Amino acid sequence: MLKLILSIILVVVSIVLIVIVLLQEGKSAGLTSTITGSSDTYWSKNKGRSVEGAVEKSTKFLALAFMVLAIVLSMGFLQ
Repeated sequence: MLKLILSIILVVVSIVLIVIVLLQEGKSAGLTSTITGSSDTYWSKNKGRSVEGAVEKSTKFLALAFMVLAIVLSMGFLQ
C-alpha cells in the first residue's frame, strides 16, 4: 500500500517538475543582458524574492524530492 502511494506521489512530482522546468526562462536571457551591460537591474538584485526565484527554488525542491522517491522505490524496502 505504501509503495503504491509513493509511486503516485512520484508521478505527480514528475509531472509538476516537468511543467516548472518548462516555465523557466532560458539562460540566454541572462547572457544578452550581460553583453549589453544591464545585468544589475532591479530584478537581478531581488531574484530570490521574484517569481523567477520562487520557480528556481521549487525546481530544486522538486528535483530533490524526485531523486529521494526514486531511490526509495528502487531500493526494494517497500514490498
